[in-house]
Amino acid sequence: MSNLNTEMIEKYRNNFLKEVTANVEEGEWVKMCMQCGVCSGSCPFGPHWDHPPQELFMMIRAGKREEVLTSSSMWMCTSCYNCIVRCPRGLPITHIMHGLAHYADRLGMAPKEQPTMKFAHKFWDNIVKNGRVNELKLSLGVYFMNGIAEGIKTSLKMQAVGLGMYKAKRLNPMEFFGGHTVKDKSGMQAIIEKAKEIEEAKIKKFEG
Repeated sequence: MSNLNTEMIEKYRNNFLKEVTANVEEGEWVKMCMQCGVCSGSCPFGPHWDHPPQELFMMIRAGKREEVLTSSSMWMCTSCYNCIVRCPRGLPITHIMHGLAHYADRLGMAPKEQPTMKFAHKFWDNIVKNGRVNELKLSLGVYFMNGIAEGIKTSLKMQAVGLGMYKAKRLNPMEFFGGHTVKDKSGMQAIIEKAKEIEEAKIKKFEG
């Protein structure tokens, strides 16, 4: 259990709703859910959720902290926004789902082998270096993230797509040794460092 997770348990003991409200993007809206189920019925992945959105919201209100934060449900969201458009109360459900996923990851409670989370980490590590996606390295990283054998198998299966990207000049083998960057790489990285400082300051404020 991470130190931050332990601290959050102590700070918000027996009040998971308050914890979500304080630490999850748009978390204050959870208490407004009236359990109509329109969000789940509107979601194209609805049948595949472990817990559909309105169920997650009820679980939060019921204090089921571990069940919510270790769930893979919020990682299923594809940001189609059907739920927001159709919610009779206008809850920002998509943002809450992403906020819950980010918070679970930050606490070290997200499912370790969750593929969406693994891809998100690969994408971030890729883009933060040069400010632009290196498609070659990202593709290889994703294909081989579950081992060499799986990577070879996936690469062979996706070779037609890779060839199409190469012909469209979206995949350059030479980018393995570098890759295109934004014009002001140092400025971009300074912005990221500042964002990290702000995030760390929030954590220290909590710890203080």
